[in-house]
Amino acid sequence: MKRGFDIAFSIVFVLCILSWLLPLLALLIRLSSKGPVFFVQKRIGFGGKSFSCYKLRTMVINADADRVQATENDKRITRLGWFLRKSNMDEFPQFFNVLKGDMSIVGPRPHMYADCHHFSELLPGYKFRNMVKPGLTGLAQVKGFHGPTATRHCILMRYHWDHYYIRNIGWRLDTGILLHTIWQRFWSVTRFIASQSGRKAGSERKILPG
Repeated sequence: MKRGFDIAFSIVFVLCILSWLLPLLALLIRLSSKGPVFFVQKRIGFGGKSFSCYKLRTMVINADADRVQATENDKRITRLGWFLRKSNMDEFPQFFNVLKGDMSIVGPRPHMYADCHHFSELLPGYKFRNMVKPGLTGLAQVKGFHGPTATRHCILMRYHWDHYYIRNIGWRLDTGILLHTIWQRFWSVTRFIASQSGRKAGSERKILPG
């Protein structure tokens, strides 16, 4: 049932949204910075096996993005890249990972090999999260634990919620996570646009004669 939902949802999303949005985003990426449109990175998936995870490029080229995780106020991220990350649109190509069977719509987020190895050393049993396919979104993310894993507390809480999800996996939980993710992204984009508008207005006031 979960795989059937993954395929059906991804096909509808690709045909109705990505068929026109992806070419537009690709054009904007090419116009805003030099380099390829897509960024492909090896991540750890189901059973601890690696797979090629697709993303839209949000950083300048040669930025060690495949080795060093992005942080808040990271100078490697382009101006357009900030918007793509805030809206999670940079993750949209992962719907093709879902169709390939590498990922699911909902599940623990896939980690880079170095991060997975590091977290496994800190937390025995951490690889338990590899018992299910990684997801586009997960319970840890809707609980607020996404982005950089800078502290042990953040790692512990991610593991806690990933563990809870795997123990209680079901269509009701998946539906709740998916709806919550959509709501969070909507407000994240709204706040980002508002903050950029406020910053622009502040800059314009500074250059006006007093």
